[in-house]
Amino acid sequence: MNEIINITLRRETPADYSSVENLTREAFWNVHVPGCDEHYLAHVLRGSDFFIAELDFVAEYDGILVGNIMYANSHIASAEGVIYPVLTFGPVSVLPQHQSKGIGSALILHTLALARELGHKIVVIYGDPEYYQRFGFIAGEQFGIRSRDGFFAPALQVLELVPRALNEINGRFCEAEVYSTDAQAAEEFEASFPPKPKAVTASQKRFLELLSQCHE
Repeated sequence: MNEIINITLRRETPADYSSVENLTREAFWNVHVPGCDEHYLAHVLRGSDFFIAELDFVAEYDGILVGNIMYANSHIASAEGVIYPVLTFGPVSVLPQHQSKGIGSALILHTLALARELGHKIVVIYGDPEYYQRFGFIAGEQFGIRSRDGFFAPALQVLELVPRALNEINGRFCEAEVYSTDAQAAEEFEASFPPKPKAVTASQKRFLELLSQCHE
């Protein structure tokens, strides 16, 4: 990790929206697929019923926004039809030139602590286990938690904010519907930004590797 920098964490305001969408685009461009749609997700997430404004934070460094994290309400549905509320977060965005400086970790740790204070008990995300295990996330498979379409997935990670919160809870993780972005709408939104070249990258290979490890 590079040298840690001093940042200020604060709630996002409407004046930040454009900057956050731009930094999110920069953070995710060509990471999972050629191009990205995470900036469109940030744009529509704020206006959805799933959005949790109290956990929407930005990181500021030297007067510039360098990071952001957003949360949404989701749930686990048991085979018996019982619905268990959970949190999910994403996008978690840090400007490329400021990555590996502890900004993403600071945003995650700060908001997880706040989520616990607000009474939330469980967080479920899709993310790279190699990164998220440092925060205590473990594979959902260990708790019998599958994806919405019924698969165990290495990228499906869970965290108990309260000890034993997942006791006797299993089923399918149903991510907030807003995360299923409309491809055409995302493309139209992207057209409002300056053009950027799309490319195939090593990080995309890692993303495909995790997808290939899903199983019943």
